Amino acid sequence: MSKLYADIIINISHEALDKVFQYEVPLPLCGEIFVGTRVVVPFGRWNKEQSGYVVGLSETPDYEEEKIKQIIRISTEGTSLEAKLVQLAYWIRENYGSTMIQALRTVLPAAQKVERKQEKIVRLLLSKEETERVLETARKKNRKAQVRLLEEMKEQTVLSWEMVAKKLKISKSTLDRLKEQGILEIQKRNLYRNPISFSISKEIPKKLNMEQQRLIDMFAHDFLNKNYKTYLLHGVTGSGKTEVYMAAIETVLAQGKQAIVLIPEIALTYQTVKRFYQRFGNRVSIMNSRLSKGERYDQMLRARDGEVDIMIGPRSALFTPFQNLGLIVIDEEHENSYKSESIPKYHARETAIARAGMEGASVILGSATPSIESYQKAVTGEFVLWELTKRANPGSRMANVYIEDLREELKSGNRSLFSRRLKAMMEDRLEKGQQIMLFLNRRGYAGFVSCRSCGHVMKCPHCDVSLTAHRGGRLVCHYCGYQVPMPKVCPECQSPYIGTFGTGTQKVEVMVNKEFPQAKVLRMDMDTTRKKNSYEEILSAFSNGEADILIGTQMIVKGHDFSNTTLVGILAADMSLYANDFRASERTFQLLTQAAGRAGRGALAGDVVIQTYHPEHYSIVTAAAQDYHQFYEQEIAYREFLQYPPVYQMMVVFIGCDQLDIGQAAANMLGKELRRQTADLDGYWVIGPSQATITKVKDVYRHVIYVKHKDYEALTRMKDLLEHYMEDKGIFEKAVVAFDFNPMIGY
Repeated sequence: MSKLYADIIINISHEALDKVFQYEVPLPLCGEIFVGTRVVVPFGRWNKEQSGYVVGLSETPDYEEEKIKQIIRISTEGTSLEAKLVQLAYWIRENYGSTMIQALRTVLPAAQKVERKQEKIVRLLLSKEETERVLETARKKNRKAQVRLLEEMKEQTVLSWEMVAKKLKISKSTLDRLKEQGILEIQKRNLYRNPISFSISKEIPKKLNMEQQRLIDMFAHDFLNKNYKTYLLHGVTGSGKTEVYMAAIETVLAQGKQAIVLIPEIALTYQTVKRFYQRFGNRVSIMNSRLSKGERYDQMLRARDGEVDIMIGPRSALFTPFQNLGLIVIDEEHENSYKSESIPKYHARETAIARAGMEGASVILGSATPSIESYQKAVTGEFVLWELTKRANPGSRMANVYIEDLREELKSGNRSLFSRRLKAMMEDRLEKGQQIMLFLNRRGYAGFVSCRSCGHVMKCPHCDVSLTAHRGGRLVCHYCGYQVPMPKVCPECQSPYIGTFGTGTQKVEVMVNKEFPQAKVLRMDMDTTRKKNSYEEILSAFSNGEADILIGTQMIVKGHDFSNTTLVGILAADMSLYANDFRASERTFQLLTQAAGRAGRGALAGDVVIQTYHPEHYSIVTAAAQDYHQFYEQEIAYREFLQYPPVYQMMVVFIGCDQLDIGQAAANMLGKELRRQTADLDGYWVIGPSQATITKVKDVYRHVIYVKHKDYEALTRMKDLLEHYMEDKGIFEKAVVAFDFNPMIGY
C-alpha cells in the first residue's frame, strides 16, 4: 500500500494560511483521517506537540521522505468549529475551482490586527457590612472623596473609570490608597464594538395568517424531527416572507441553535435589522463591508463566543462562526450578488446548502421572483416549494400596472424621459401629498445597440443575446464569437436613431427638477451612498416624508416598505432586457416585479408605469401581470432550446495574462486539451477560446472558454483534469486561470 501524506495548517489564522506543513499519515490512521480532521503533530526543532487541521491529502511527498515527520494522533477534542469550516473550504475548492488556501481565506474569519476595545472599571471588594465600617471611619476623618466614592459603590459595586474620575471627581491617589488597603480593585475588561446604534423597544410578534402558519407548522415538524430540508419560499411582494423567516428562527432558537440571515444589498440592512431587533433584541448583530475592521472583528468574536444568536449580512455573513448553527435564511435568493466575483467564485445558495448539510441545519430561500435554478429544483422535488399567494396586509392589494410604448411616445413628439401617462400620474400624486419612486433599470445596459424609432436590438442570430459594441466599430457575441460591423442605420426601419442605449440617475434628477420644481427629490445611487450611514439616512428621510420623489437604481426596489408610496415609474425597462447575457430576460422580470411591488403597500392603492420599447416581450408582459409561473414556463423552454443553465450546466475557463501572446497561447492550449479530453465523450460542448467582453483590464488581457454539459459533476471532473494538465506547464506560471460555474455575469 502506498504511503499517504497530509497537508496540515498548525494555526488557523489568516497569517498562518500560507504555511502548510506536510506530515506522513501512520498506516493505522489512513482510513480515519480526512480533510478537516484535527490532529496532533510534532512541530519545530524540539518536536513540541501541536494541534493542526488537515487541509489536503496526497500520495506524493513534497520533500525527501526521511525529512517528513509522522502525525502523532487524531485530536480527542472532537469536531471543532474550525474543523467544520475547513471541511466547507474543501467543498468550495472541489466545486468551484481554487487553491485550498484561497478557499480557506474565504471561509475562515479574518484574524484582524485590531486592538481590542477595553474599558477600565473600579470594583468594590468589601461586603455591605465592611463597606459601612470603612465609610464610618472615612466620615470621622473627613475624607470627602472616599465618602463620595463608597456611598456610590454601596448601591453599585462596579463603576466605570470614566464615572469615577469625571462625575465623582475621585483622584488617582485616592484610588491607589483604597487599592493598597484592599478595599477596591481596578480592572480592564474587553468591550465589543456594536454597529447597531439605534434603541428599539421589543415588539409583539404579528399573528401569522393561515398561509404563513401552515408553512411554519410544516417547518417546525421537520426541524424538531431532525429532518433538515431546503425550502423555497415563493411569495408575492408584500406577502409577509420576513414574518415567516422570524417565526422559523424562533423555532430554531428555542432548540438552543443559531441562525444566519443573508440579504443581497447593504441598502436593506437598516430596515431588515430594525425588524429583527424589534423581535429578538440584542441577540441580533450585522456584518457588512461598511463596518470598520474593529466592528467586523468584534461581530465574529461575539458570534463565536455565543454573545449573539442571529447574524444578518450579505454573502460573507454565511461564514459566521456559530458553534450550533440551525438555520440559514437567504432573502431575495435570486440576486446575483450572492455569487462571488473573486476566486473562488462560489454561490452562497449552494454553499449554504452544503454548510447546512455538514452541520445539521435547515435552509430557507425566499423571493417574490425565484431564480430559475431554484424554482426548477423545487418543481423537481429537490427543494420543498412553499408559496404565499396573497399580501399579508388585508387592506393592501397589488398595484395597477400600465405598460407605455416609448415608440408611440416618440411618434407623438414626446422626447422627454417621462411618458404622458407617467407625467400626469406624478402631477396627481404630488397634489395629493403622496410619494413617488422612479426606478432606472441600469443593470447590464453597457454596450447594447438599439433603435429608438422601432425598438430593434442588434442580437446574435446563434445565441439570442444582444451583441456588444466594441471599439473599432464591431458588434460581438461573447458566447460564440459572431461579429458584424456597427450599423449606421437600423436594419429593420432604416432609421438613423440607432446606437448604444443609456442614461443616468443624475440626468433623471435634473429632468425631474425641471418638470416638477415644487417637488423635494432624493437620489440613491453609488455616488450618493459612499458615506458609512448614507443608505440609512436617505431611506429614513424618504420614510419620514422628507421627500416627495426617490430616484434610484436597483438598490431602491429591494424589500423596502413605504406605506405612502403610491406610484412607481420604471423609466427604462429595456436596459437589462438586452444585456449580453442569457439571464437578461430573467433579470428584467425580477427587477420589474420587485419595482412594481413597492407601490400600494399601505392602505392607499398603488400604480406602476413601465416604460419600454418592447411592450410585447414576455418578461415585461408577465412582470406587469405579476405572473411568475407564466414567466417560468416561457423562460425554461428558452433555456432548454438553447442549452443554457439550469437545463445545461456551464463552466467558464477564464485566462488572464499581462502579455497578449502568452495569454492567447495559454488559452489555445487549454482549448485544445478540452477538445482532446471530450472527443470520445458524449454531452460536452466546448466553445472558444475567444476574447472576453472587456478584453483588457488593468493591463491584463482576458480570454474565455465555455464548456457545457447536462451534469454539473461532469464539468467539475473536467476542471480537475485541466488543473492536473496545467501542473507541469511553465506557461501557466505566467497566466492566471480561473473557473466559474454557471456564471452570473457575462465575460
